[in-house]
Amino acid sequence: QLQASGGGLVQAGGSLRLSCAASGRTFSNYDMGWFRQAPGREREFVAANSYRLSSIYYADSAKGRFTISRDNTKNTVYLQMNSLKPEDTAVYYCAARGRGDSRSLQTRITYNYWGQGTQVTVSS
Repeated sequence: QLQASGGGLVQAGGSLRLSCAASGRTFSNYDMGWFRQAPGREREFVAANSYRLSSIYYADSAKGRFTISRDNTKNTVYLQMNSLKPEDTAVYYCAARGRGDSRSLQTRITYNYWGQGTQVTVSS
């Protein structure tokens, strides 16, 4: 089970840190990702890291502003979001998939487990 939190309303230029706590699994065995979905749009990739932290990817829209990290001792993955823009407004979802999956970390359908989402709203 994945539980995302940390969303909220923030002004453009502000920051938020999202958290995703995992339970019921050996967290360190899972690749973790963040996706987002804005109204009327498909769910899109934001950031991901592999279970060994050997691979970290960001969407172009997130590069330089967002940072994904994880704390395996707390079974938690984070998404630090800085310099937020109104176009970052969306529901943000964390996702997990088992290690050893050779497919791209950026591919949504490769993730087996999803959190419930947390709303991020950036005002201009």
